[in-house]
Amino acid sequence: MRGLIGVGLAGLLSLALAGAAQARVTRVQITSRVVAYGGASFGTVGQYETLRGVVFGEVDPDDSLNEVITDIKLAPRNARGMVEYNVDFWLSKPVDMSKANGTLLHDVPNRGRVRSLELNVAGGGEDTAGDGFLQRQGYVLSDNGWEGDVATGLQVRIPVAKNRNGTEIVNRIRAEYILDAAASTVNITTPPSYESVSTSNLGATLTRRVHQDDPKAPIANSDWAFADCSSTPFPGVPSTTKVCLKGNFDTNHIYELLYDAKNPTVLGLGFAATRDFISFLRNSNGASTGHCGKKHHEEWRGRGDEEDDDDDGCSGRDHKPCPPAAWMPPNPLGQSIKNAIIYGSSQSGRWIRSFIQLGFNQDENRNLVLEGAIPHKSSNRGAFNVRFGQPDRLSGTQHTERQFPGAESSQTWGASTDRIAGVTAGQLDRCRRTRSCPKIFHTNSDTEYWQALMALVTTDSDSKRDLKIPKNVRIYLYASTRHGGGDVTRQPPNVIPAPPNGCQLPNNPNPFIHGQRALLVALRDWVVTGREPPPSLYPTLRDGTLVPLSAIHYPYMPAVNFTLQGVATQKFYLDRGHDFNVEDISGVMAEPPIKRGAYSVRVPAVDKDGNTIAGLTSTMVLVPVGTYLGWGVRKAGFSEGDSCDLNGGFIPLFRTQAERLAKGDPRPSLQERYPTHADYVAKVTAAANALVARRLLLPEDAAFLINQANGATVP
Repeated sequence: MRGLIGVGLAGLLSLALAGAAQARVTRVQITSRVVAYGGASFGTVGQYETLRGVVFGEVDPDDSLNEVITDIKLAPRNARGMVEYNVDFWLSKPVDMSKANGTLLHDVPNRGRVRSLELNVAGGGEDTAGDGFLQRQGYVLSDNGWEGDVATGLQVRIPVAKNRNGTEIVNRIRAEYILDAAASTVNITTPPSYESVSTSNLGATLTRRVHQDDPKAPIANSDWAFADCSSTPFPGVPSTTKVCLKGNFDTNHIYELLYDAKNPTVLGLGFAATRDFISFLRNSNGASTGHCGKKHHEEWRGRGDEEDDDDDGCSGRDHKPCPPAAWMPPNPLGQSIKNAIIYGSSQSGRWIRSFIQLGFNQDENRNLVLEGAIPHKSSNRGAFNVRFGQPDRLSGTQHTERQFPGAESSQTWGASTDRIAGVTAGQLDRCRRTRSCPKIFHTNSDTEYWQALMALVTTDSDSKRDLKIPKNVRIYLYASTRHGGGDVTRQPPNVIPAPPNGCQLPNNPNPFIHGQRALLVALRDWVVTGREPPPSLYPTLRDGTLVPLSAIHYPYMPAVNFTLQGVATQKFYLDRGHDFNVEDISGVMAEPPIKRGAYSVRVPAVDKDGNTIAGLTSTMVLVPVGTYLGWGVRKAGFSEGDSCDLNGGFIPLFRTQAERLAKGDPRPSLQERYPTHADYVAKVTAAANALVARRLLLPEDAAFLINQANGATVP
């Protein structure tokens, strides 16, 4: 350091930035700062304020933690040899940070949308606090863009990879189109699209089929075009980002396009950007002079090889020293954050699983990023780190996008052997080696079993035995729920919701939000105080609650022209070529993939009412007014008989015995179950209190459900 004497702060910073490579947040641009939620005050915590802006950062492409990012070596570098990015962020915090609870709850946006407020009853979006549950708890809420294929909401701006000689990268890729309404034109992929190399469709193929496993019927190249026909009749206006079909795309087919695309973005930078943003918020000291982080590190003293006796799973010799190059901009949270929990739902939950599996729970200084994680509705992963990956795609349901990556092995948290894929691995392998695994609450709906192969997370690849769940993981099934969950503010227990577009059955109204809130409290207790959470609750082979489709029998079923085999997802091992890393779901995919072996299908067992037996059971299932399904059935004109993807189904009980007997329904009617309204309310009250005693329902939510039961017209 003697060579820097007399340089001054500005010179020191300039020299530092030119020095040793350190991934970090380099600039925080706050574009707005307002009192949030209409100025509402939340109990003793008081008012919140919301900050929006852009975070600028850079990563070291030669750091072993970043080398897992597909094409990171082919990304452009700045003068310091770093790869740059910038992301939009949203941050909501108490105005008086002394009232915060010390926990950062980071939400992973779903397709650019902020979702953390969905844990508030009637909450949602970026501005609707609903009942203010999270605010009353004192959480600091954060989000940042990560998904490279969205053009709205919170975005990430990441570089395009180029061949080493500077030329454009070109690969064969896949797109799929399933429409809710007929249309002449579709986007070639989710905007911002991967452009076709040409407006000529020579060499490209467009096919269609009614059902997922039907033969793919080719559409003549003369009947479709890389073009926009939305305002000009076929063949339309030539376009490298749109596809037009003579006679229109309809609702009864799956359309699949294989074409040559150019200019892939370095998608995996979304992981590094999120890692570094969270680490900045909870590890930087908040001073304008900056420093490399407070978690596990002292200020730079030229050391970093000492043992660490704080029993946090990290020793000093696991970490790099903190050089002057790691100076950071001011932290808007100061030094208030003591721990961090990440939450993500559906696509975002699958992203969290990938984040942990790929080793991003350490920053480049080997600081811990997260103590807790809630990947919700995420039985597998996704194409988040693949060349020409399309994160917006599902990882495959029975009907939709089944050949896109995401369901690759290993799906298990602990190490297991997949006989079919020839893979032995677990999703915690990397973080176990570096002692950086968070505490994990993996929560799911029935839909993840029927549509997304959740059984393969807890069993071997042949579904012959249950696997041991790691000590830092809890798994909970919200029994008899659908992927989206029921809306407790709009669907009282006895109200029959409308069927989703293209589906035969009304949607399942059973909510899981109350279970989510109770488990969030339990996870934070586990992180902060070490108090053991409720035990895992999910179906197992051992208990006979995880069964083959042949063991499922529903007492009454008004849906027609379908089979259970037809609505459940069958997983195959898909060989994507030698440049694809199966374990990491990374690298370069060959298209089309080659279908190899098939996996067994296991789903949760049901009771005499058709409701799921195992799992975290809500008052709506403990005191039912119908059968709540995690799957739905498509109707005529929408590939009839296939799964309604992520929708569920609801089969309400008949009101009287005479009505049910006339329809051949063996399920006891409402009047037979609940002779009086008071009897129904008493049963709901008893069920709610029992859940509270098990820490699976919060007292305030028990009161909400009991009050809702009082207002229901049951029987």
